[in-house]
Amino acid sequence: MKSKENKYQLFLLHFAGGSCYSFDFLKKHFDANIDFIPLELPGRGKRFEEELLKSREEAINDYCRQIVSLNNGAPFIIYGHSMGASLGFNVVAKLEEHGYFPKRFVVSGNPGPGVKKKRDLIRYLLDDFEFKEELRSLGGIPEEVLTNKQLYEFFAPIMRADFECIEKKYHRQHHTIKAPIYAVMGSEEEYCDDIKNWHQYTNAAFDYKILKGSHFFIYDHAAEMAAILKESFLTQMNLQEV
Repeated sequence: MKSKENKYQLFLLHFAGGSCYSFDFLKKHFDANIDFIPLELPGRGKRFEEELLKSREEAINDYCRQIVSLNNGAPFIIYGHSMGASLGFNVVAKLEEHGYFPKRFVVSGNPGPGVKKKRDLIRYLLDDFEFKEELRSLGGIPEEVLTNKQLYEFFAPIMRADFECIEKKYHRQHHTIKAPIYAVMGSEEEYCDDIKNWHQYTNAAFDYKILKGSHFFIYDHAAEMAAILKESFLTQMNLQEV
């Protein structure tokens, strides 16, 4: 049972290049019953003065420390988009090892571990021309950021560090988590057909949904994404209302 003092908690893990402000578009869809907690890695947003992380292990540990320090003892859910989903899977596994159990892990814009990529591309090592083209193909980044020298020089190191976190070899084997997984992808994403891959990485329930759009489809479906996240509390905790 949730204590009267403690709100249910939703921890949000941003995509590459994102920050704690990346989910502002979702926040207005939540009321006071859920503590909306967007996290961020060092080197951006409110943590701009901290050094960027360039390893998956460091990023996982950083996120785990944040969640453990902020957890109020009430049930919580973790949601990650793209890089946030990739890192989030490892975060959930590590939290479970230490006795913290999310009620659900919600992922978007990511087909899950082990999906064979059609291109063997190491993005953080690309030259600037190729790097900009890759960022354009992902979408979600204003063209002004890519064409303005000052903006690009500020933004590029953050993107390269984030890509390095998820593209460097990570020696821990893929595993399963105890938390149920709910996956969402855009209909135009390259690996949309692999969304059911997530099923093999949970020992609990799995569900998924395809929404119209490309990699950053979440911006066009804010209300529906919020409904999925709120439904996670209802489903997993049998609440009458959120």
